[in-house]
Amino acid sequence: MTEKVEHFVLESTGAKAISHSELIQELWSSYGRILRVHLIEADHPSVVVKHVQWPTKQNHPRGWNSNFGHQRKLKSYQVESHWYQDYSKLSKARLPECYALKNDKDEVVFVLEDLKEAGFSLTKNRLTWSEFEACLAWLAKFHASYMGLKPDGLWENGSYWHLETRPDELAALDDQDLKAAAAMIDNKLNSAQYKCLLHGDAKLANFCFSPEGEVAGLDFQYVGGGCGMKDLAYFVGSVFYEEDCEKLERKILDRYFHYLQKALSRANPELEAEWRSLYHWAWADFHRFLKGWSPGHWKLNSYSERITREIIQSL
Repeated sequence: MTEKVEHFVLESTGAKAISHSELIQELWSSYGRILRVHLIEADHPSVVVKHVQWPTKQNHPRGWNSNFGHQRKLKSYQVESHWYQDYSKLSKARLPECYALKNDKDEVVFVLEDLKEAGFSLTKNRLTWSEFEACLAWLAKFHASYMGLKPDGLWENGSYWHLETRPDELAALDDQDLKAAAAMIDNKLNSAQYKCLLHGDAKLANFCFSPEGEVAGLDFQYVGGGCGMKDLAYFVGSVFYEEDCEKLERKILDRYFHYLQKALSRANPELEAEWRSLYHWAWADFHRFLKGWSPGHWKLNSYSERITREIIQSL
C-alpha cells in the first residue's frame, strides 16, 4: 500500500498501526489489488482493502484492450462506490460491511469487513447440493431486497455482459443468427414487468462460505437493474457442467423460487411465472456474450447452444 492509503486505513478504522498485509488477489486487467490488512489496537483485527488504481497501460488477459472497455471498468468502480454508500445496507443477503471508501481522480479505496475474520473462511471450486442451495437462497434474498428499486447511480441494466456495454464482443461474434437476434433477446429481458437489482457477476468465485454452510457474497461492480434470471443462469453455469445444467434445471428453478417467495414481503405468482419464462432468454443472452468474447470457453456447450437456437427460432 502507498503511504496515503495506509493513512486512510488507520484513520477510518481507528487502529494504532498496521502489523502486516497480505495479497488476496490482483484485480482484473491490472486495475489494482485486494489486500487483507492486519491492524493493531482496532475494533477489528483485520480489514480487506480494495485499492483500485487506473493503469498506465492496459493489460487484459484475453487481449480486449480498448478505451471503451477502460471506461466501462472505471464506471464499474464508481458503481461499486454508490452501491456501498446507498444500497448495501438494504440487503437481506450477507455481504461485507463497508467501513470507509474514498474516491480520487485516479483511484478508489474501499475499506471492507474481513469476511474471513467474520467466519466466512472458505472458498470453493465445487459445491454439494446443500451448498448450492445456500447460494440460491442468497440470490433470492438479494433479489427480494431490491425488488422494484430503481438503480440510481448504478448500471441501468445490471451484469457485466450487458449488450449495450459489449459492442466489441458483438462485432467479433461469428454466429450471424445470434448476432441478428442479440438486440431482441436483450429487449425481451429488459422489458420484464418485474425487476430488481442484480448482483451482475454472481459466479461461484464471488461467494464465500462458513464451516456451517452459511454464504456471503462479494464484488458489486456490476450491480444494476434487471430480471433476476440473469444472475441465476450465470451462477448455475459457473457451478455445473452441461449435463447437470439440463438435468437439474427444473429442480434449480423450483428451489430458487421457493426461496424468493419466502424472502418477498408477500408471495407473487405473477413474478414467478414471468421470470420462469425468461430463464432460457437469460441463458441465451450470456451465451451471446461468451461466444463473441471467448469462442473456445468451456462454458460454451450443447445445452446453452440448444437453448439459444430455440430462443432464436421463437423470434
